[in-house]
Order: sequence, then C-alpha cells, then structure tokens
Amino acid sequence: MEKFVLKPPEWREATHQEDLDRIYREQQSQKMIIRQSTAAERIARLKKIESWIMDHRLLIQEAIYADFRKPKLEVESQEIFVTLTEIRHAIRHLKKWIKPIPVRRTLPLIHTRSWIEYVPRGMVLIFSPWNFPFLLSIGPLISAIAAGNCVMLKPSEISIHTSRLIKKMIGELFPENEIAVICGGIDIATELLTYPFDHIYFTGSSEVGKSVMKAAAKNLSSITLELGGKSPAIVDQTADLKDAARKIVWGKLINAGQKCVAPDYVLVQRSVYSEVIELLKSNVARSYGTDEVQRAASADLARIIDERHYTRLKNMITEALAKGYNLVCGGIPDNGDRYVPPTILTGNNLNLQLMQEEIFGPVLPVIPFTSLEMAIDIINQRSKPLAVYIFSHDRKNIQTISTHTLSGGLCINEVSIQFIHPNLPFGGVRESGFGNAHGYFGFKTFSHERAYLKGSRMNPLKLLYPPYNNFKEKLTDILIKYF
Repeated sequence: MEKFVLKPPEWREATHQEDLDRIYREQQSQKMIIRQSTAAERIARLKKIESWIMDHRLLIQEAIYADFRKPKLEVESQEIFVTLTEIRHAIRHLKKWIKPIPVRRTLPLIHTRSWIEYVPRGMVLIFSPWNFPFLLSIGPLISAIAAGNCVMLKPSEISIHTSRLIKKMIGELFPENEIAVICGGIDIATELLTYPFDHIYFTGSSEVGKSVMKAAAKNLSSITLELGGKSPAIVDQTADLKDAARKIVWGKLINAGQKCVAPDYVLVQRSVYSEVIELLKSNVARSYGTDEVQRAASADLARIIDERHYTRLKNMITEALAKGYNLVCGGIPDNGDRYVPPTILTGNNLNLQLMQEEIFGPVLPVIPFTSLEMAIDIINQRSKPLAVYIFSHDRKNIQTISTHTLSGGLCINEVSIQFIHPNLPFGGVRESGFGNAHGYFGFKTFSHERAYLKGSRMNPLKLLYPPYNNFKEKLTDILIKYF
C-alpha cells in the first residue's frame, strides 16, 4: 500500500482565486450533463468511493490520528464504518428514490395526471467541519452524488491532514468539473460564498452558520445548516442507572467530546443524584484508567483539535470551579499536549459559560433537579438542542419531556446513535440548524421536488374560461360550496 506522507501542521494547500473561477465555470457547464445521469451511473460513482475507502483504511486512520490523536477503533467505527454504511444504503435504495411519485387526482382536475420527480439541484457547495473530518465530508458528498449534482467540497483547514487526504482521494476518482475539493482557510471560504450555488450545505458552529446563511441570502441559494447546541441528558429515578451512566460516559468522551450529538450536560433527579455521580465516575475509570496519570497515558482518548479550543475548555473549567462547581474527576489541564482529562463537575449555577455555550469537549456538568418541570425549564431556557436524551422507564415522564421540549431528535435510553440510523432524518431546529441529512433524507436535501402535471383536451375547467356569464357564476358557486 502506498504510504501517506504527513506534512507538518503549517502545511496548507490553498486554492487560488483563478482556480475557483475555473472550477466554478467548468462545473456550471457540466451540471446539465451530470443531472441527466442514471441511477446506475450514480451508483458507479458511489462504488468508486467505497472501493477507495476499503483500500485505504490505514491512510484514513493515520491522517485523522495526525490531526488529533483519534484512536484507531474510533476512526474505524465512527468515521469509516458509518461512511460505508451511508454509501451502501444509497446504493441499495437509489433506484427507488429517483422513481417518479404519482399524485392522486382531485375532482376539479380529474382530467390531469400528476407526479413528483426528485431532480438535482445542480451545483452545490459543501462545508465540512474538523471534528469528524472524514465522515462529515464524505457523508454529505454521498447524498449530493446520489441526487445527481456537481460538488465543490470545502473541508476544514483545521484538520489539515484529513483534508489533504480527502483532496487526494477525490482527485484520484473524479474530474474537477464533477467534484472538486477546495482547500484553504477563511479567505477561501469567504470567497466561495460569493458564488451563486444552487445549494449550500454547512456543518459547523451556530455563529459561523449565521454568516453562511447571510452570504447565501445574497444569491438566494437554498441552504442546509447542521449546527449543534447544548444537548441535555435527563436521568430520572426510574432509569436503569448503571446503563444510563455507561452510555452517557461513552457518548460524552468518544472523540474527546468533540461531537455535536454528545450529551452536553446531565440533569439528574435528586433522589438518585449521588448514585449517578458515583456511577459516572466509575465508568470513566473503567474506560480510561483509575487515576489521572493512567488517563493521560490512555491511547483511547483523543486530543483537543487546537490551542484555541484547548484554552476555551480550560477557561470553562476554571470559571466553574471558581464559582461553585465541585470537581468529581479530571480538572484543569496543563500539560502542553492539548489533553483535557475526562472532567465531571457537579453544581447548579446555570449562568456560567459552561452552561451557556456548547462545551464540545470532555467536560460534563451534572445538575440535580427535584421536579420534571424544573428539568424542562432548564432545557427550554437554552437554545433548542440537536438532541434530547431521556433515561427513564416512566412512560408519563417520557411523554411529558417529549411534549414540552423541542429538539432535532430525541432518544430514549440511548445517546448519540440516532446519528448512524440511515432511515432517520438527522438535523436540528432553529439554533441547532435546519434541513436533514442521511439516507433518503440526505438525497432529498440535495434534490428539488419538481411537480409535474399533464393535462388533456377534455378539460372541464374550460367551462369557466371568459367570457363570463350567469351560468359560469352559478358553476363557480357550486365549486366553492361543494368541492
């Protein structure tokens, strides 16, 4: 197998202005050809990506490890496997997805035949983030290819080794007039947003999402925003506490908590609060080591992506400890390795940065509640989350939380795994984004639902054509009253 040479962190392969202009023009010329591609031709493109991934698994592992020391098994299970699942799901179902959907006649239009076809949007721009740099680049790309689009893909400049690998992969598989990977920093991203794309798909923070949406509005480009937010986990006294603690620790600490669907904070009913704290602590020890020295040496914990995010997390912990939170495990990192230990904090001050912003790191505040109404109020005082996680065996409690909160998705007695279900739409609501991804819903995102209607000579509505008279007035009155 070819050895993938990792270049130093300062490496950038920026795309120049003249290249952007050329690629955009070429894709504009090509998009009408690509949009006429058959299901078989699109499936062949997807199979090329599948084969490349299977042949280069080691290179993918090396690139992501170089970016933030992500453990091999996490790369295999959460980046490679989930991407392959997305590809294979699209391959199996694409012929069905692109079939015209018949529409029932109505009595006034009995003479017509109508249907809906999913047609490509045309030329789309995908912005992908750094936290799952391979999956969240290739996942949307799969949907865009399945829908029959030309694509310009801008991976994150932060996860530079993975971005370079993606550029290598796509360059080997597709000509730039079909799919092009655009590397570079904020200047290149800003320049891309000046082009009138048919659709823009952005995954990242809410603040950057606002800027993308504002830029898209200038060209009236449709847009999908996959953002984040503070996704809560609620544990009531009827829950299986051992199961809940195990799943919450796993969901929070994989990828060092740098995950949009990680439980951001935990609300625990006061009657089981102490027990849940101990179970969370013991599961950290079970997974990553019994003390802080072992955890720092663990090969199963990723590192924080860069110094800016490392400092942000450090400041969050410092502020929380200074203003009333207690440390269960972990602490303030200071080892020069961008390592933040699994940190559990207990308290109830909701006005800190820790409880106002998405944490996006291995720091878990655990907050007691006495009544379900109190827990719901805490959730609803914050921006609408990407997910709500409920651990309970009380159907009434589950229904109450479901009814009185709003989020992109809701999981009962599970965390995070809704993301990998190909038959579920994945997306947020308002602050956590809008639009859907994955499977059929991703295919729809990158398609336009085009309405078709075919008429005939036998059109009863001709009876209402001008010139108007009393008979036509009476006929219209009958239509209004009875049809």
